[in-house]
Amino acid sequence: METKLNDLYSFLIENRKYNFELQNNYYKRILKNHEDPTDKLIALLYETANTQSRPKIDKLKNFHKKIFENRSYINNFEDFVKFLGIGLKPNFDGLFFGLKKQDGWGDKTSALFVKVVYHIHNGEYDKDLKIWNTIPIFNDTNDHLYLPVDSVIINIFNKVKKQSWNFKTVNQKLLQMENRKKIDMEVWDDLWFWGFINQKGSSDRIFEWNEGKYWMLRDSNKNQNIITEIEKKSAQFNSILNK
Repeated sequence: METKLNDLYSFLIENRKYNFELQNNYYKRILKNHEDPTDKLIALLYETANTQSRPKIDKLKNFHKKIFENRSYINNFEDFVKFLGIGLKPNFDGLFFGLKKQDGWGDKTSALFVKVVYHIHNGEYDKDLKIWNTIPIFNDTNDHLYLPVDSVIINIFNKVKKQSWNFKTVNQKLLQMENRKKIDMEVWDDLWFWGFINQKGSSDRIFEWNEGKYWMLRDSNKNQNIITEIEKKSAQFNSILNK
């Protein structure tokens, strides 16, 4: 299993540009039309919560109401973490656990939000996407990023090794890998892109290029030359999984 995961990691490192472009386009669509930091925050919270397959609308309603009632108190990263709960560390780990406590949120959705916050503030994406002027620098010693684990990721891990995978076990496995750092979770996040466009079926999913799913990604590059490139790269991805 370790060998296959290491091969997947090497593949992801070599092909970061494809998901980067998709994510950058996605973040711009959500955030570019907002100038006020709190408006950006609210837009991202709504977008992230709506990625849930079965959102708990009544519980999310309470969370959104609380945000709007307290919007004047969440003008920076540290204040937002404090708003989420007393005693939370003012870092990415604290942000994750604070969101997890909120009505209607859960592991995957909280991890996804934290990942986006990290991305738009790490200096690689469009600078206009930033919500806050300053946020903590990620410290691999005492901070965490978590992989947003959904059915796409679980199906990949079942292909690597069949067992009962979930958010906790997938993240534990990746954090325990030799010669890997916590910040590497940001690289592993690219698994979703390659897994989504290379799965067919519902229960027992087949891993092969799925052009229909690629076209369903609104923010993907629709240039045919790029699509052909990604199809070829997908064959490499699937060959690793199918070893």
